[in-house]
Amino acid sequence: MNVLHICANPKPTEESISKQLAAAFFTKLVGSSPDTEMTNLDLCSEPPPFFTYKEFRNFYYPLTMEGYVPTKEEEADSAYAIQQADIFNAADVLVLTTPVWGFTIPGILKTWLDHITAPGLVSEQTDDDGFTAKHHVKRVVCLVSSAEVFKEGDPRDGLTPAITAIFDSMGIEEVSFAWADGQNNDLGDSGERFELAKEAAEDLAEELTEELGATPA
Repeated sequence: MNVLHICANPKPTEESISKQLAAAFFTKLVGSSPDTEMTNLDLCSEPPPFFTYKEFRNFYYPLTMEGYVPTKEEEADSAYAIQQADIFNAADVLVLTTPVWGFTIPGILKTWLDHITAPGLVSEQTDDDGFTAKHHVKRVVCLVSSAEVFKEGDPRDGLTPAITAIFDSMGIEEVSFAWADGQNNDLGDSGERFELAKEAAEDLAEELTEELGATPA
């Protein structure tokens, strides 16, 4: 099983609830499936460049302007997107470790997603206006922390709709969440909420081993 782990939390693990969820998840996953291959990308220590106009022209103009040929500068500006899409396409599972900022995903994670979702990288258009996937990702696991408490279907939750819509557009419907909400220190049950999310993260790790046919320990 090939796992791509994208982390969008700048805090050290001892201060980061989402990273602590990730530690529990991967401890269980590797314990259950020691042959798991891991690729880790910490967006905060290796920040992606912003999606540029030249990059936009390289990927989008050939679709909207007949005969358009990207310039060498436009192709060069697209190198990061191509590199990250190749890494994504090779994975079986994508794991996102992220806090909730401003009721949605951090901008640095959105920037990374902007790159890999450029046309033709993870999927390509077919003659019948459909799309065919170039990736092998079967599951997306989101390990999330938030200070606020969110109920199911909460109108303040901008993270879940964004994540599910982005990956649904790639043909990935299996998106799972282990979410430690209510982590504001003023709340009396933050510890209980974390333990529930940790258990959910560990359960997801076990499910992946069973579903994807990884070699158990």
